[in-house]
Amino acid sequence: MTSLSTKLAALEAEGKPIQVGIIGAGKFGSMFISQAHRTTGLRLAGIADLSKDRAVSSLERTGFPAEKYDASLTLEEGLKAGKTAITTDSAALIAQPGVDVILEVTGNPAAGIRHALLCCEHKKHIVMINVEADVLAGPLLARKAKEAGIIYSMAYGDQPALIAEMVDWARTAGFEVVCAGKGTKHLPEYHYSTPATVWDYYGFTKEQLATGDFNPQMFNSFLDGTKSALEMAAVANGCDLEPPSNGLAFPPSSVWDLPEVLKPKTEAQLARKKGTVEVVSCMEPDGRWTFNHLRWGVYVVIKAPGEYQKECFRQYGLKTDESGWYAAQYKPYHLIGLELGVSVATIMTRGEPTGQTKTWAGDVVATAKRDLKAGEKLDGEGGFMVYGKLMTAADSIAIEGLPIGLAHGIVLKRDVKKDQGLSWADVEYSDKSQAVAVRKEMEALYRAEFAAETKKASLNGVNGTKVNGVNGTH
Repeated sequence: MTSLSTKLAALEAEGKPIQVGIIGAGKFGSMFISQAHRTTGLRLAGIADLSKDRAVSSLERTGFPAEKYDASLTLEEGLKAGKTAITTDSAALIAQPGVDVILEVTGNPAAGIRHALLCCEHKKHIVMINVEADVLAGPLLARKAKEAGIIYSMAYGDQPALIAEMVDWARTAGFEVVCAGKGTKHLPEYHYSTPATVWDYYGFTKEQLATGDFNPQMFNSFLDGTKSALEMAAVANGCDLEPPSNGLAFPPSSVWDLPEVLKPKTEAQLARKKGTVEVVSCMEPDGRWTFNHLRWGVYVVIKAPGEYQKECFRQYGLKTDESGWYAAQYKPYHLIGLELGVSVATIMTRGEPTGQTKTWAGDVVATAKRDLKAGEKLDGEGGFMVYGKLMTAADSIAIEGLPIGLAHGIVLKRDVKKDQGLSWADVEYSDKSQAVAVRKEMEALYRAEFAAETKKASLNGVNGTKVNGVNGTH
């Protein structure tokens, strides 16, 4: 098998480096920018950001060579000169001939949907780093991308893609996937954290915060559980795993205890054909740090298919549960944007994504952090008003759940109690919004598919259980 770096070197030698356009010069984008000029066979053709000054600052702060970019050049001029150009027009970057791959790093779900559809129109591969957009409409966007003949991919280095890689490893090796997920810092009270309290919980120093890379609302979305819910929904959708029916549990666990903590505990769980997703916390309920935790890492829990494999687990030193049947593989760290070039190389040299939405299994519904009043305007992910709760897509459809990706800038029509999931009926919204229209299109498509699945199972004579969490058939 030819390595990616060898393939990239061949493109460099041929004078045909991969031309990359990135939309968004925030933290994740800056991490990729810092590595782009160091990667043989890859060129950063252009950066699109609402602020040219922010894009230039990202280049300067990350050590991008001054001779390799020119903010005064047009995109076309930059491509001809072999220099990175900067624009505020993301649509122009996507439409620019010669750009091969677009990296969507805005974190804005509506923008992500718009950019994905433009990539379909202009036949540009897209790496959807914007997990908010991916969970809001990814199952439909992936279908549209396939129809357009482009690759829609998760971002290598970000946790969903790394988890998807581990799940793929396990299944390729013939193992049953029991559970897959990541670690984080979480306590139950963090669900109610706001941008005003986030730094008290997070642990960054004043010196770190002074660098300018830290957006309190964005970081609060990690702390209050929203980002974890989004990432696990993306993993469920990309790996055909089952989300928990009532949100993530965030059990504390060391890396050695993963098999014990995450193995099936009931007969019903043992009977499941699909594995689940879960996030483990690095904090004990009393606030103590968990020994040998997995705060920055990802994992997959597998089951030995027979006595022989179980004995192999023991012989090769795998940490297992008490029974010896369940074991875990894990990666202790991830480097997000610093690793993103792997996605670009995989798409362009192997014609494959580094993880991709396959189905709609999980959704993230906006849930009240406090009692909300009619007339209030929602402030979105990581804000003062709502956090995102993971549930099955079928459950979300059943309650007409308001996706967290659309819970920004819209007004409540009625009061909502603390910890209650919001529905479409609770808010004023416009079908003229592209993001709303695309989401509604996806809901209609999958509502029909869920109904057909239920009807088929009913005709087979299996009644009284649940389909993906919705009362009906299994």
